[in-house]
Amino acid sequence: MEKYLICLDLDGTLLTDEKTISPYTKQVLNELKYQGHEIMISTGRPYRASEPYYTELGMTTPVVNFNGAFVHHPNDFNFKTVHEELDLDVAIEIARRVPELNIQNIVAEIKDTVYLHYHDEVLFDAFSMGEPVVKVGELTQTMEEGPTTILIQAEEKEIPAIRQELDDLFAEAIEHRRWGAPYPVLEIIKKGINKAVGVDYARGYLGIDQKKTIAFGDEDNDTEMLEYVQHGVAMSNAIDDIKSVADHVTGSNNDDGVGKFLADYFNLKI
Repeated sequence: MEKYLICLDLDGTLLTDEKTISPYTKQVLNELKYQGHEIMISTGRPYRASEPYYTELGMTTPVVNFNGAFVHHPNDFNFKTVHEELDLDVAIEIARRVPELNIQNIVAEIKDTVYLHYHDEVLFDAFSMGEPVVKVGELTQTMEEGPTTILIQAEEKEIPAIRQELDDLFAEAIEHRRWGAPYPVLEIIKKGINKAVGVDYARGYLGIDQKKTIAFGDEDNDTEMLEYVQHGVAMSNAIDDIKSVADHVTGSNNDDGVGKFLADYFNLKI
């Protein structure tokens, strides 16, 4: 048997809308692990917000967090961690210029420290998983090093103008990706970084042929990953742009889309 690498986005993909892994999909993934395949998380979340699922599935693989800006191995201290930070001067300039637009908040994350530009109880709760250090105040004053990621929260109608402004000002230094529900959020990371870069690095470490790769996703931050792997699979709840670059479309995140595709592909009798 040739070993496969199966890469899983979390929100809107592996996880149901209740943020759980369904029993059927979990059974399929455990069977594939038993057969010797590698199951890996590739998410925009920080590790502290993906660790519960990593533990639940008993994973032993590297993790791609922050859309490829942080690639690490929780159980192998010999693994060379990759942490791609935004340049601090660029981050401060974003924090200085973006509030001039019609935004609701800016959040910066440096591993397990969260910087909130404005105090917001809803965002505070959303980013408190894993008990990070949270600092509130002008990001131009509070950030002490280049962040892993910057998040801009704004009303849906404001997002296109903000994206254009980011392109006009910082196109040579940053990538920006759209988050899905429940928050209209733009995520900013270092130029040239995406999930595919992280998956490729982890794949090399695991020694798996690129032709033996499968990935699942639903939002535009999954684009490069689905294009990179041999079998890119979009969820039925995915945005149209993701479906257009995928090789396959499976069921929704609430209908065992991941589990059903894998059971069919590997001919599992579950």
